[in-house]
Amino acid sequence: MTPRHGRGSIRALALTTILGLAACSPGGFSASKSEQVYAPGVDQRAEAVDGVEVGHRLIAAGQYELAIKSFNRAALDQGLNGEVLSGLGSANLGLGRLGQAETLLRRAVKEDGSQPEVWNNLGVVLMERGKTVEAEQIFKKAYALDNGQSDAIRDNLRLALAKSQNSDNVELDDNDYKLVRRGGGDFLITAPL
Repeated sequence: MTPRHGRGSIRALALTTILGLAACSPGGFSASKSEQVYAPGVDQRAEAVDGVEVGHRLIAAGQYELAIKSFNRAALDQGLNGEVLSGLGSANLGLGRLGQAETLLRRAVKEDGSQPEVWNNLGVVLMERGKTVEAEQIFKKAYALDNGQSDAIRDNLRLALAKSQNSDNVELDDNDYKLVRRGGGDFLITAPL
């Protein structure tokens, strides 16, 4: 080992030690207490956000897997009520799981048959599965429950009627059915790219 090489190692070690100590000291590289940034704490006394509402927001954002998790958490708190079943069905529809979506939405209308949104979403699933005649009846039920107030339900009924009347003669663009969620938001179901 040459003396020159030994001095370089000592200088590097000394420099590292000085920088390390300077970073640990209050006057070194650390920010002052008022400039420190910490993640906000969790307010343990605050009321949790409703899992159903979070699930609907996640569906609107196209995050169907996360929406399913949120609806499952809501089911632990509220049970498998019509709203949770409807949300799970809608999220499964967004993932293309038509069989699961149909099963869940049928359970949702049995649980709470007064919600036109749930009937509409079941109609969308049935149209996607090629069950046009049944879907038409479901859309009529949704339209009647809604008193014709929802544009999305009316448009879905119109598409279903046109498709059943033109069955094999005319090919319609049937990929523009609209899911409707409770609270007024619409979800458009389109063909995958």
